[in-house]
Amino acid sequence: MSDSMMYIIWAVAIVGFGVLEAVTVQLVSIWFVIGSVAGLVAALLGAPIYLQVIICIAVSVLALLVTRPLVRKKLKTKVQPTNADRVIGQTAVVVEEINNIAQTGTVKIDGKVWTARSCDDKILPPNSLVAVEKIDGVKLIVKKISI
Repeated sequence: MSDSMMYIIWAVAIVGFGVLEAVTVQLVSIWFVIGSVAGLVAALLGAPIYLQVIICIAVSVLALLVTRPLVRKKLKTKVQPTNADRVIGQTAVVVEEINNIAQTGTVKIDGKVWTARSCDDKILPPNSLVAVEKIDGVKLIVKKISI
């Protein structure tokens, strides 16, 4: 294979992996962009094809091992609490009977009505006082308060 053809192949690999990385945005193929650049440099320096491929693979793996832990730490996103999280731990009043099997139940807290389910599968009658244990999607998971 001619040298100019290898330059084209490496350039296509660089662009292809770059586009793939831009589309996925998950740091999947950036390592292969770096390796392909190393392969192109090896081709420009006159290395045989097998050595270009070995250099590409070695540099890709090395880049992955060295930089991925650092990049992942920087990109790690924290869970942003929502305003809904403030109801956890608060007391609510059962409006509609909570029955997990029938998938029914609502509670009122801070003037707002929420769909609710019991955390221990107990049926909770209307006007019962409950504590909000957690939020599961758009449902409050509640537990009856013993008075």
